[in-house]
Amino acid sequence: MSRWSRPWSRRAFLAAGSGTAAVLGLGTTWALTTPDEFPALRARWRTLILGEGFDPAAEPFRSRLADLGGTAGRYLATMAPAAGSLWPDLVYADPEPDQDEVSYACSSRLNSSYARLSTLAQAYCQPGTGLTGAPRVRDALLTGLGHLHDDVYHAGQAPYGNWYNWQIGIPQALLDLCVLLYDALPATRRAGFLAAVDHFVPDSVVAGYTGNSTGANRVDLCRVLALRGVVGADAGKVALARDALSPVFRYVTSGDGLYADGSFIQHRSVPYTGSYGAVLLGGLGLLFALLAGSGWEVTDPGRQHVFDAVEGAWAPFVYNGLVMDGVSGRAISRGRAADARLGQDDHTRGHAVLASIVLLGQGAGPAENARWRGLVKGWMERDRSSPPLADPTLSVPHLARLKGVRDDASVPAVPEPTGHRLFPCMARATHRRPGWAASLSMADRRISHYETGDGENLRGWHTGAGMLYWWGATFGGDQYGDAFWPTVDPYRLPGTTVSRKVLADGAGGDWGAVRPDVHWVGGATDGQWAAAGQYLKGFQSSLRAKKSWFFLDDAVVCLGAGITCADGTAVETTVDNRNLGAAGDAPFTADGTVVPGGAPWSRTLTGAGWAHLGGHGGYVFPGGATVRALREARDGSWSLIDKGGSTAVLTRTYQTLYLDHGTDPVDAAYAYVLLPGATAQATRARAADSGWLGVLANSDRLQGVSVPSAGFTGVNFWFGGTAGALTASDPCCVVVREKADGTAVIVVSDPMRMRTGLTVTWRRAVTAVTSAPATLVSSATGAELTLTFGDLSGTAGAGQRVTVGLGRPLRARTGSGTP
Repeated sequence: MSRWSRPWSRRAFLAAGSGTAAVLGLGTTWALTTPDEFPALRARWRTLILGEGFDPAAEPFRSRLADLGGTAGRYLATMAPAAGSLWPDLVYADPEPDQDEVSYACSSRLNSSYARLSTLAQAYCQPGTGLTGAPRVRDALLTGLGHLHDDVYHAGQAPYGNWYNWQIGIPQALLDLCVLLYDALPATRRAGFLAAVDHFVPDSVVAGYTGNSTGANRVDLCRVLALRGVVGADAGKVALARDALSPVFRYVTSGDGLYADGSFIQHRSVPYTGSYGAVLLGGLGLLFALLAGSGWEVTDPGRQHVFDAVEGAWAPFVYNGLVMDGVSGRAISRGRAADARLGQDDHTRGHAVLASIVLLGQGAGPAENARWRGLVKGWMERDRSSPPLADPTLSVPHLARLKGVRDDASVPAVPEPTGHRLFPCMARATHRRPGWAASLSMADRRISHYETGDGENLRGWHTGAGMLYWWGATFGGDQYGDAFWPTVDPYRLPGTTVSRKVLADGAGGDWGAVRPDVHWVGGATDGQWAAAGQYLKGFQSSLRAKKSWFFLDDAVVCLGAGITCADGTAVETTVDNRNLGAAGDAPFTADGTVVPGGAPWSRTLTGAGWAHLGGHGGYVFPGGATVRALREARDGSWSLIDKGGSTAVLTRTYQTLYLDHGTDPVDAAYAYVLLPGATAQATRARAADSGWLGVLANSDRLQGVSVPSAGFTGVNFWFGGTAGALTASDPCCVVVREKADGTAVIVVSDPMRMRTGLTVTWRRAVTAVTSAPATLVSSATGAELTLTFGDLSGTAGAGQRVTVGLGRPLRARTGSGTP
């Protein structure tokens, strides 16, 4: 057991602080009985940000530390203090300080200046960098810190640009530097630095849980206040930071924070589990570890919600080491730069989540900690596209935590689970089956179409228009991480229905400003299979459509109807748009005919029944469809979608399948089946099996399917009505799964969150209702089942699960095909 995972007594805490100080060469020790806990807290924070338990002479640390030293050496050689800058390429002086784009850039360069000093301090304190303990590095750090303080970051200075830099980014780096250089800093200098932090981050920033002081930002602010207290020996500051964390632990029902269904929102309307949520997770892990066993230990019982969220909120969006882009907001545009340590993708974001889970586990219960370490080990082993221990963006402490898990023979790797998770509070869903996983992104009156801001994610307009991401267990791991976002056609994101109306970069405004005025977005699941639906209103478009997805064992059935638009432009539904990498040589087959390789090429597949993309999967078009197939090499750069991104031109080849609904369509429709990982033979067989799938309805009033061989029926009732054996009195989603043991599960949800009464009828012999939620007010069994629900408006779109006994088991009714 790690020393951080045991409960800490006050005496043990102080003893550890004393011992750590000696080991790390701070030059000071304290008696075990000293009442002053601050030296111990400084020593522990030093350990948390430098790492422990690793061999600097062994890989991956040896190379990482050498690289750190090289980078620090370049910073050391180019530092040139001058009015308005510390480095010539990071001029932070703002000629007209305000909140415009220029001011944002200047404040960002000031933040980057402190970040470079932090890199220098890491190289000074870490072993094996070539600069370890070098007096010239220490002197440069003192000079640089003094210059930035005297020139701009001091009490009395008015902030400009992005508030984040002044209240979070800069003070976090500054306080870390104060800890690392504590004995080298003159007391007067340290006092000036703390006065600056007090000026820019007063206690009032956590007076209310509102504005910028929510969710991940609140955790970051608490970290600043806690370290301000630790460095300045101010018990009140540390206590304030600890107490101000409590609102983060509570489930919210609107705005920023964690929701009971596992959703995580930041900026009021943006799903952010993979970015801001990861910051929250990592920040809490650090603060829990810092304060454990001290007089300010975090004991609020609400913190259990955070522990529960590891498996309820974060794990569903981690797949084989990556965190799904649909919950990373504008961070998807922060691509790899020439310096790989400065960029990120779905894997690098995922690796940080893994390391944060390991750290958080040290403060959780033994069973939780053991389970989470098994999850992390499994994700690490399966991330073949981007091995975590080779990730250049991971800090040394994170590397040490992950390597510790990998090398722990007592930890068994946990395999990827199977199942479906709906997150109605952020209009997202994830689906996992043996061999593949998928994720769905939608938008509604609570959730933004997309987020741009700070010059980032300038062309993410349609990511909330029903984008369907999918990955294979052994293929496609770099599908969205390999320069997808700067090179993909932003009007042809997989799964979306979109008007080709030209949109401006950053259209709609910053920080998730635009949300569609729609209520019916959500679905229902029995935990394995699911139905989901989106009433789509196009972004800055007259486009209207009803879109449904039915997530099955080896397939996703996709229906669209009521597709109507008057933009004067073409409207398309993108069946898929696979990133084939730089080579782009995957074979493509349509109805048994192989299209010659190479690019570019395009085909119109008239009456297409099925298609297959080698190494990826298959597509079936029930009843036939006219499908446009396109293979093209597309150029792009990160700077086109992120003003701070690299200008290097990248090229990737795409295989696109799309349905052209024409210009200004009226009541157009589509139906197709996605078969991830299927072979060409399996795809052909599925297309030929007319009894496997029944499309019960596909209109702007209701959409539904049945899979008789699996006893599955799913229907999205946009207005109520009848589809197959199901009838609903009002808008709702219904999923039915019959089982071979003579039982069935019916799940009903109110995606609109406004039903005060609802009746669902299933024309199937039912002997009894064996379990039901409190929202079910009455039921009638016999030749058919009638379920009458009361007020569903308070269920937040969650499914209401009813279990029944059947007159005949499923095996007496098995149809053709296999699920």
